[in-house]
Amino acid sequence: MRVPAAVLTGALLMSPLTGAQVAPPDHHPIVGIWKLSLPDLGCSETYRFRPDGTTLVTSAQEISESEYRIPAKPSARGYYRLEDRITKDNGKKDCAGAIMKPGTTATNFIRFHPSNAIFLMCADESMETCIGPFERVQGEEA
Repeated sequence: MRVPAAVLTGALLMSPLTGAQVAPPDHHPIVGIWKLSLPDLGCSETYRFRPDGTTLVTSAQEISESEYRIPAKPSARGYYRLEDRITKDNGKKDCAGAIMKPGTTATNFIRFHPSNAIFLMCADESMETCIGPFERVQGEEA
């Protein structure tokens, strides 16, 4: 992922997702367009979580695509485990100045607000290691 990977380096994995692509369950709250504003960097990132289990992400000059997996229901602690693997990247810098490479994988934990209009992305199932909020962009399709 883009800035989250830079922030959550401990969550990066070295092996790609295995097996066939799995789409998220129908009407999953992750599906849609999300914006992460990074005022300290003077930048923002836009994440399109598509219903087919793929994403399109823009971050500064970077444009990348990935495959993701997320369960239908959160854990007992209220977090969804999100596994993501970059499949394409234009080789340009993201908001943090990093260049992501295809094959890079990350596992993060998503915590939705009860409204499903915002979420936090965390390195583990605690609020100690989160970034956000990611805000849902209304009026557009993923």
